[in-house]
Amino acid sequence: MKSKKTKPKAKPRQKPKRRPRKKLKKSLFNRLKARLPKAKLVINLRRRLGKLMQASYRGRKLLSLLNKIVWLSVFAFLIFFIWAITSLPSQAQLQYQPPPYSTLIYDRNGVLLYKIYAKEDRIPVKLSELPKYVPQAFIAIEDRNFYHHLGIDLKGISRALFRIVTKKRLEGGSTITQQLVKNTLLTPERTIKRKIKEVFLALGIELIYTKDEILEMYLNTVGFGGTAYGIEAASMKYFNKHAKDLDLAEAALLAGLPKAPTKYSPFGANPALAKQRQKLVLEKMAEYGYISKDEAKAAIDQTLELAPIREDIKAPHFVMWVKDWLVDKYGEDLVNKGGLKVFTSLDYTIQQEAEKVVRQEIDKVRKYRISNGAALVTRPKTGEVLAMVGSYDFFDVKNDGQVNVSLALRQPGSSIKPLTYALALENGWTASTVLIDAPTCFLVPGQKPYCPKNY
Repeated sequence: MKSKKTKPKAKPRQKPKRRPRKKLKKSLFNRLKARLPKAKLVINLRRRLGKLMQASYRGRKLLSLLNKIVWLSVFAFLIFFIWAITSLPSQAQLQYQPPPYSTLIYDRNGVLLYKIYAKEDRIPVKLSELPKYVPQAFIAIEDRNFYHHLGIDLKGISRALFRIVTKKRLEGGSTITQQLVKNTLLTPERTIKRKIKEVFLALGIELIYTKDEILEMYLNTVGFGGTAYGIEAASMKYFNKHAKDLDLAEAALLAGLPKAPTKYSPFGANPALAKQRQKLVLEKMAEYGYISKDEAKAAIDQTLELAPIREDIKAPHFVMWVKDWLVDKYGEDLVNKGGLKVFTSLDYTIQQEAEKVVRQEIDKVRKYRISNGAALVTRPKTGEVLAMVGSYDFFDVKNDGQVNVSLALRQPGSSIKPLTYALALENGWTASTVLIDAPTCFLVPGQKPYCPKNY
């Protein structure tokens, strides 16, 4: 009997397994919480992230505000710059200055002693006609980067601003271009507003004129003291020669005058300052490669022959002393062009008598090789100066007549004796103490023996 093959029973159909759903991405906070076991750390971190996002938002707002400020500043700068450019004068106008008003100095009784800047002496000259060391001297002492900037020197301005903040006074930092603007276009007021105008006008001038044109205009307009404006007039006043004939030493002396013509004038109250300023100019020229050190030394050692000076001036040493004080207090421009009326303590009648006495007394002792003298008359109760005679002859240039001997530093002479006696008395010495009048040497460690002698 055959057995039937039995078919294997079909396995029940299984439902396909569903793929597990992907879990939603955990939030940043949950992930951090899963990784960091301590809940406190998670909370602190979340707070820090929140603050960072807030700071970022504030930073974006601040950046947006700064961006607006910058664009507004640029817009304002362009408006002001366009105004400055459109208001620039012609080259002829830049070389013209309005006539100044004379400053008058009187004595106590109304006697006129001196007129400052009664007129201007200006003779234009071409830059190409001058020796090369003439403009080089001015560049070396006034604006060493003249051919490399666009009218302003950022380092100089920064230095001036620092001095304004620290010393609470407006100081320079001006390039030659800025000085040209100041001398020809602006008022002499010393304010920040005027300084800003000066900067913008200088930038505009640099765009219109060449460097050589700017330098030529500067040399023809800058003041050198008194009535001398421009290098040609200054050369005639101080050396009685044309600017094209100046030598190196003379050019250096003139280049040192524009900063403070009254202070550094060889005809002023202290001619030694003019020589010091000239030396500084020559040293700068050597430092910047315009001349050699040997040329600078030779020019420093050279004796300058100044032109004789004759002016309608009474009590000249006193007047120059008063003028120096006025310039220190009110500035060069106001004193020279401001039309001031200055009444002083001097009595010209007493002044004339003092001058007469000095001349008579010096004439008596010329055989002893004494050629100069001075006199000062004051009122002790008030300190008023009634007369001041600074030398035998103020106009004697060869014998340093401009030096005011009444104010110059000198050996104290016998005037030191009361102080010496007072110190001796305080230390127990008496009027009967015997001192041996014999040659004596004083020994100080590290110094040569000091052995005073009678002259």
